[in-house]
Amino acid sequence: MKNTESPIIPLVWLLVVVVFDQLTKGLVMAYFGLYELKPLIPGLFNLTYLTNTGAAFGMLAGAQSVWRQVFFVGVAVVAIVVLFFSYRQFRSQGRIFAHAIGLIAGGAVGNLIDRLRFGAVVDFLDFYIGTHHWPAFNVADSAITIGVGLFILGSLLYPPQESEK
Repeated sequence: MKNTESPIIPLVWLLVVVVFDQLTKGLVMAYFGLYELKPLIPGLFNLTYLTNTGAAFGMLAGAQSVWRQVFFVGVAVVAIVVLFFSYRQFRSQGRIFAHAIGLIAGGAVGNLIDRLRFGAVVDFLDFYIGTHHWPAFNVADSAITIGVGLFILGSLLYPPQESEK
């Protein structure tokens, strides 16, 4: 029997991620100066306020700003549309895919809002060991990463059924 759940799970995740992402970024922007950092766990974790005009890990940050913005906004919109149509296919394969798609979509929308409002994404979570820092990230990035992880896990646990010929 096929699972024909309503799209409530991904919609709830999308809304939760966008609200939490924008709330945390707003708090950081209100209480931190750009490039300011506050150590929370010395030697491991800081809160900071950075902006990223590029993609993950600052890729394409040096590209011309107008074309960079058009590119990243276009990629985000295409990704959201693909996720919408993907949900229709994956919802019959298990709830894990609904959670994954909602998290990924929420992260994409959260970062898209930043790009449209500020021309850059606000990052504030800074993990490091000694002098080796992981690139700073935010709630939207975390949701995308967790969503992709769930999608991979779901693909391993629930491989698509071969259709009868």
